[in-house]
Amino acid sequence: MNGSGVPLAAFVTAMLAAGLVAAVPLVLAALGEAVGEKSGLLNLGIEGMMLAGAFFGFLAAFQTGSAVLGVLGGIAAGAVLGLVFAALTVSLRVDQVLVGLAITIFGGGLTAFLYRDIFGGQNPSLNVDAPRIAIPLLSRIPVAGPAMFNQGVLFYLAFALVPAFAFVLARTRFGLQVRAVGEYPFAADAAGVDVTRTRYLAALIAGSMAGLAGAFLAVADLKIFQVGMTVGMGFIALALTMVGGWNPYRILLASVLFGLLRSLGNGLQILGIDVRTEFITMLPYIGIMIALAILAGRTSIPAALGIPYARGRR
Repeated sequence: MNGSGVPLAAFVTAMLAAGLVAAVPLVLAALGEAVGEKSGLLNLGIEGMMLAGAFFGFLAAFQTGSAVLGVLGGIAAGAVLGLVFAALTVSLRVDQVLVGLAITIFGGGLTAFLYRDIFGGQNPSLNVDAPRIAIPLLSRIPVAGPAMFNQGVLFYLAFALVPAFAFVLARTRFGLQVRAVGEYPFAADAAGVDVTRTRYLAALIAGSMAGLAGAFLAVADLKIFQVGMTVGMGFIALALTMVGGWNPYRILLASVLFGLLRSLGNGLQILGIDVRTEFITMLPYIGIMIALAILAGRTSIPAALGIPYARGRR
């Protein structure tokens, strides 16, 4: 038993589950961002794409009563904004930072306007059940089993996508092309790689994954939409991508650690430990800043990150 009368095993299980669930949207968004940045695209619009995915995913699920259609709606919303980002930065060669910030502002404003216009002063919640799967035997492991192996489909999908993205980036022709255009697009172009097509695909993947992350929040996790509900998670995913060195496995580790630190504040309150919640809330963000500072001189960013490419120009 702990200090509040809650069984210690149940408490640890709940805290682990909360931390892992909190990591899911970060893992999804950061994996997509890793592909985009590997291709040379610095997408600061990931926050707006997550918000769009959350709202349109929520709207689709609310209108149809289907969690699956809600998730697909969120992915579609993120994909559209990903293509907008690509059109402006790749085809028109507009500054990537400005476009990303504009998409974040646009996504926040659009979703707030549509939410208030469609739902008025109401705050509806979804009456949909995202499928949960308890994996036989594994879900019975003490403490960790229920937290890791008795979750929703999107939870498993997020963690399954980590080795999938690692394989695609490291072992496939597309992954080689992404890395080539992100390091030296002129050489990649000379070797026959279509730089524009590759970056469009990378932006589409990044936007779709951000939309999926937002849909997870609104449809599978909270089952509500709130204005600005991502509260900076897009920028956190961006930082975790860099902390993880664009490596899917390191991104997973950084995201899980961040999620566990976020759940720590609630855990300490349950235990009755007298620590100011504001200080605990700061811990994950302080951890990211320390990690970025330590890794600043050791991490090699893609050489062409943030640099537009025009064929025939150097």
